[in-house]
Amino acid sequence: MLNIHELNVFIEAALAQNFSVAARRLYLSQPAVSLHISNLEKQLGLELFRRNGRSIQLSAAGQALLPLAQEAMRQVKHIEETMWSLKGVLIGELSIACSTTVGKYVLPRLVAGFRRKHPDVRVTVNIMSRRAAIDWLLSCRADMAVVSARLNHGAELEYRDFLEDDIILIAPPDHPWADGRTVVPADLLTVPFILRESTAGSYEVLLEGLNQHGLDIGQLPVALTLANAEAIEMSVEAGIGVAFVSRMAASRGLALGKVVHVPVADMSLTRRIYMVRNVRHAITPLEQAFWEFVFAEEHEELRQLSYAVRS
Repeated sequence: MLNIHELNVFIEAALAQNFSVAARRLYLSQPAVSLHISNLEKQLGLELFRRNGRSIQLSAAGQALLPLAQEAMRQVKHIEETMWSLKGVLIGELSIACSTTVGKYVLPRLVAGFRRKHPDVRVTVNIMSRRAAIDWLLSCRADMAVVSARLNHGAELEYRDFLEDDIILIAPPDHPWADGRTVVPADLLTVPFILRESTAGSYEVLLEGLNQHGLDIGQLPVALTLANAEAIEMSVEAGIGVAFVSRMAASRGLALGKVVHVPVADMSLTRRIYMVRNVRHAITPLEQAFWEFVFAEEHEELRQLSYAVRS
């Protein structure tokens, strides 16, 4: 009979395409990973990886096994959680892939509230790009995802509106625009800017907002590009330039007076954030409980956070 642990090791090695990386993720030694893979190959009578020095690549058999192994591990998880739920206990591990800055601020509050009700649950939040978050969801590495755009995958994925994120312009407190004025879109072309990378959701929202006023994002005098909203906020504090960031990411600096919000006439930038799950697979009791917790009508966490950020 196949060993569940060896299947799990195979999955991690297959996804990482590297035994050493898989070992770190599994808290095992690299030789232990190699031994588990070797044992599985002997039992199946097939080579699962093509080895070339330190490089590995899935063989045809490995490619066929991967989705079957992922589904098997998910079924094992479903069985364990269902049996515990029959005893009135919610227990297990929930993995969430998050691609948005706002998710990093909201999810910890939601997880804390959920674990107060279900203290035996363990939740892991992994921060990554939107594409990677959806790939993790499709490959069963994540149970849910929080993303800022719908990516078309037919009926496999269920997207549900989670919240809206305001993208605001911030400047250092000694900037000429920090005197309470409202600037016009054309003014944005006259000062140094700090931008997110072009694949970020906030970048796409800004691009669309500028286009609505006949402006091109390439016209902005960019002083710095960063792939992290918090780093951008700190760079604005340092006086490098102005920036459009999530209001939540700027909330600390705004509260401390280290940055100021600069209104832009006729430019209100928002993006919709979605919670996503893969409905191709059976939803486990833990996943369903968290989903219902997040979207419960009486749930106050999101409304409280939204009010706190805007006040």
